[in-house]
Amino acid sequence: MTRLKNAMTAGAQGLYLTIFSLVGSIVLFVFSVLSIAFMLLGIGLFTTPVVLTAVRKYADAQRARAAAWSGVDIPVPYRPLPAGLRGGVAGQVERCTLMLKDPATWRDLQWLLVNMTAGTVVAILAPVLPLYTVYGLVLALGVWKPIHEAGGGEWYAFIHVTSQSTANQAAALGVAFFALGVLVNTSLVRAHFLLARAFLAPTPAMRERELARRVDRLTETRHDAVDNSAAELRRIERDLHDGAQARLVAMGMDLGTIEALIETDPAKAKALLAKARQDSGEALTELRDLVRGIHPPVLAERGLGDAVKALALRLPVATEVDVELPGRAEAPVESAAYFAVSEALTNAIKHSGADRVWVDLHHGDGMLRIAVTDNGKGGAVLGAGSGLSGVERRLGTFDGVLAVSSPAGGPTMVTMEIPCALS
Repeated sequence: MTRLKNAMTAGAQGLYLTIFSLVGSIVLFVFSVLSIAFMLLGIGLFTTPVVLTAVRKYADAQRARAAAWSGVDIPVPYRPLPAGLRGGVAGQVERCTLMLKDPATWRDLQWLLVNMTAGTVVAILAPVLPLYTVYGLVLALGVWKPIHEAGGGEWYAFIHVTSQSTANQAAALGVAFFALGVLVNTSLVRAHFLLARAFLAPTPAMRERELARRVDRLTETRHDAVDNSAAELRRIERDLHDGAQARLVAMGMDLGTIEALIETDPAKAKALLAKARQDSGEALTELRDLVRGIHPPVLAERGLGDAVKALALRLPVATEVDVELPGRAEAPVESAAYFAVSEALTNAIKHSGADRVWVDLHHGDGMLRIAVTDNGKGGAVLGAGSGLSGVERRLGTFDGVLAVSSPAGGPTMVTMEIPCALS
């Protein structure tokens, strides 16, 4: 019974894929070819990125269906577009050039051709087998007779239906087609997606290039991490030297003076003792702030979600924090994520003019995803000199990525993703 249900479901999926493959692929392929051809007239420079983006979304929809319907995983091979891509005509031309240089773009166009031909043929077999069965049974119920008397030469597959006997043979063949559909329908749908994977998945050469790109990026971010660590150590040394250490030295000198004055001038010794107590309290506060800047105790004890909530409580604007983390990431990942959120919040408070901020943290598909959104004036950019560039470098150490959406007038959304597992 389960096999029959799966076969009928596959038949419906095949019918959907037939229509989807034929109409969507033809339309997008024609638009793509025309748009690329019109680049000679200059129009294509503006239409091509739009059309190719639509093609990628169409291909991504196919990837999602392949995974959901047949368990066929089709990796995404597209090269990421640079963050902070310029706007205007220059930015549009650059976007068009980058997309056309991506080998995955041309493989998408090849897939459109295959999808509208071989892909459609494979997909249409899944609904045809059970539906053709119905037609054979209808012929056997007597429909063959008026067709034959009207001068029609009705054929059912290879059977020429001219009598009740041949109509019954058609019905029997239809039952065989139905049984075949029960056996192969799910395989036909899977074959359709496997055909798509042959064109939509990255080739070994593309994987090698992507791996080399990631190695280069990780090498660069590793150097950044080393430089950042050295700068952080210098900051800690400076803060200790100028802050807590200076107060402790002053307190030691005051205690020496108190020791000399305690018998000769008790009043002055008492005043100096009060000052020493105040200095010790301030030194302790500075040490706590310093330790919090290195690794907040709440982060170590309670995890990333509670640490971000504690951070939000100290902000001067209303901040909502939504956390869906079923476990904890490794300590270095939590630390990087915490300080990335802290920097994003600091930027929102300083520059956006926002009076409300939302922070969302959740984990899915092996990825820690964080979104920091504010209702400020917008206009945030990612690039050299931006505070967010430091966040990007911090995340890059863990092969993470950062994206910024900040149209003029707001809102601004900073999205961060870090690949990691939770324990």
